[in-house]
Amino acid sequence: MRTRTGTHPHDDAPDTADAFRRLAALRPGPERDALRAEITEAWLPMAERIAARFRNRGESYDDLRQVAALGLVKAVDRYDPDLGNAFESYAVPTVTGEIKRHFRDHMWTLHVPRRVQELRNRVRAAVQDLSQTVSSRRPTVAEIAERAQLSEEDVKAGLEALESFTALSLDAEMPGSEGDGGYALTDTLGSPDPALDTVVDREAVRPRLAALPERERAILYMRFFGEMTQSRIAEQLGISQMHVSRLISRCCGRMREEILAEAE
Repeated sequence: MRTRTGTHPHDDAPDTADAFRRLAALRPGPERDALRAEITEAWLPMAERIAARFRNRGESYDDLRQVAALGLVKAVDRYDPDLGNAFESYAVPTVTGEIKRHFRDHMWTLHVPRRVQELRNRVRAAVQDLSQTVSSRRPTVAEIAERAQLSEEDVKAGLEALESFTALSLDAEMPGSEGDGGYALTDTLGSPDPALDTVVDREAVRPRLAALPERERAILYMRFFGEMTQSRIAEQLGISQMHVSRLISRCCGRMREEILAEAE
């Protein structure tokens, strides 16, 4: 395949017009597959240059090259030479879009609405442009809004998205105070309060306790809230420990049945 000369976005872009016309005329089979692979290989350097534009954004260059190659294959398969447009004018946005979709679908560790992602991209581009003219300081929200043609609220949303492209690992080491060592982010997180597990049970039992006869209610309060032994309860009430045990079992069994019946 011939290489174009003269002014061109990609000076080494191959001349594949005839090859695409032949590809469109071929039926599925080995000959068509071979020509398709030849065209794809000829345009692969262009796809790799597009992938290089997205370096240093959290994804390896090898992975970006693979995504770009996939976009190129899609462009080759979908290109219609009869429309009269150069293949490059169709392939460049197709490959670029494939890479951007890869970032959107695979690199955000938290789900972010597409509109916020777009705001992030516009804000990022505006910040990069402004950094060349106000390099001594960080551009203001108003300056970014004017350059990106966005409202200041949208700029703030885009700036927040810039900071949340990737999540911070819970194992990330945080700086300690002066004289102290660092600590893991997970060390700052709280843990579930075991007492919370009893809240629902307590609320379910409360009306049943109130409905018990005064002596049974007093026994249960002394046993489960006062943490008194059955022997001490028996001594305080002047009854046998066996009787206390039977009363506790009977009251607890009755409340359990009532709660389960209500839950059904």
